[in-house]
Amino acid sequence: MLETTPMAPTALQPVALPVVGTGALFGVRRVYCVGRNYVDHIREMKEADERDPPFFFQKPADSIVREGAIVPYPPFTEDFQHEVELVVAIGRGGSDIPVDAALDHIFGYAIGIDMTRRDRQREAREHRLPWEIGKSFDHSAPCGPIHQARSVGHIANGKISLAVNGKERQRGDISQMIWNVPEIVANLSQQYELVPGDLILTGTPAGVGPLVPGDRMVAAIGGLGEIAFTIGERSAR
Repeated sequence: MLETTPMAPTALQPVALPVVGTGALFGVRRVYCVGRNYVDHIREMKEADERDPPFFFQKPADSIVREGAIVPYPPFTEDFQHEVELVVAIGRGGSDIPVDAALDHIFGYAIGIDMTRRDRQREAREHRLPWEIGKSFDHSAPCGPIHQARSVGHIANGKISLAVNGKERQRGDISQMIWNVPEIVANLSQQYELVPGDLILTGTPAGVGPLVPGDRMVAAIGGLGEIAFTIGERSAR
């Protein structure tokens, strides 16, 4: 019987996003997401109290898909949905950050899409299980480039939208967030030490819906432009 030698693991490439107007890259450490942060989305999903404290879940850093790439239709779902979100990029770390100091910790902003296996998420919620099966899969975090706060200012209002095949599905305003950006940063920093390289997806407005292979998504946020992705064929199971 032949003996085999285990293969050494290959070195993983660091995950990074381009910084607009520079040749620099923003190295990504962790990807945090805020659940239920727009009232109209809470109502369309028939969720709980509209002023519940924010709660957070994570996606793996390597779930990020850069702008313009193909997003494969994932396995283990028949209801693959989009959620456009403002992304906050942390440039200075800290714990227990006060709300009035939170903006000092932000490097910049981006447009992101929280891709969701909605059927799996609903099942997890019904059984009081973690959301990872519905949220934290491969290629589940398409994200555009980082716009530096010193260039675009801090995003507190402005249109946020997503269209599929030229037809608008989601539209809201950043000002409609239940928990604004400084509150999100402050609250999250009570639960985790934030570190430069962390990203925070801040929630989605109403209008989430299903996608099929071949669909083209265009997401936009006022002051940040737009990003586009195409849904690819189903991934192998």
